[in-house]
Amino acid sequence: ALLVGAGFVVGIMLAPAVVWIITPDEILIGQERPFGKLRTRIVAKGDIAELQVRGDRGHPERFAIFLKLASGDQLTSPRIAEITRTNETSRRIAELLGTSLTVPPANPLDATNAEIRIGDPVRKSGREEVRMGILVFASLYTILYAYMLWKDSSPSLPTVILPLIGYVVAFLLFQSAHRFAGESWIVRHGEILIERISRSGELSADAITDRDIESIFVNQPDEGSCSVAVNLRSGKTMHSPNIGTETETQAVSDEIVRRLGIAPEKVRR
Repeated sequence: ALLVGAGFVVGIMLAPAVVWIITPDEILIGQERPFGKLRTRIVAKGDIAELQVRGDRGHPERFAIFLKLASGDQLTSPRIAEITRTNETSRRIAELLGTSLTVPPANPLDATNAEIRIGDPVRKSGREEVRMGILVFASLYTILYAYMLWKDSSPSLPTVILPLIGYVVAFLLFQSAHRFAGESWIVRHGEILIERISRSGELSADAITDRDIESIFVNQPDEGSCSVAVNLRSGKTMHSPNIGTETETQAVSDEIVRRLGIAPEKVRR
């Protein structure tokens, strides 16, 4: 966790045992390993040569504070849990320490954006790539099947039927390849646009407004990342692309509630 100033708490968590406490004069870093002794380090404001906000290459919506000290040491904070407030958090930290801040990388989930994008942009080529992979697999499968028939002049019934089942499965996957192209949520003020690829291969977008929503909540699977789930009045349940931890996903859900003006009684926690 990371604490900034008097009463300004920023949940930056990489592991429960790592804490950054930022005051106008210094940064106190505490780290405790399981069953280990608490280790602390104090970084004075004057020792900070550079302050940056850096993103995770694999997760563009995750950020951490990076410090370069006058001694040459480099320190990276636990990641910022309030992922919809990274710009505000980094700006307040820089103001508190009286340090200049380099321009932070773009955050697709930041509340200051006109649009919040959840998930990677949908690519029309994704459908074709999946179909190409299925065709390559089917071609290799055909060669193997032909070799088996050539080698065995009297094939058994399972030898004949099982490959045919494989062709049926490949055909069904080929027809539904558009579903593997992914999905993206674009949250605007007043609506959510859900982008996906249609069966015909064209980009389509469905709009959801507050009037369509019965309830909204954070979906927590037994394993993996959490997502935002929306129960619609039509009876359908829509799940956003995976976001991250429960805390991170709750922050995004709260921003969706704010932008769409969803009534408190529709919010499930």
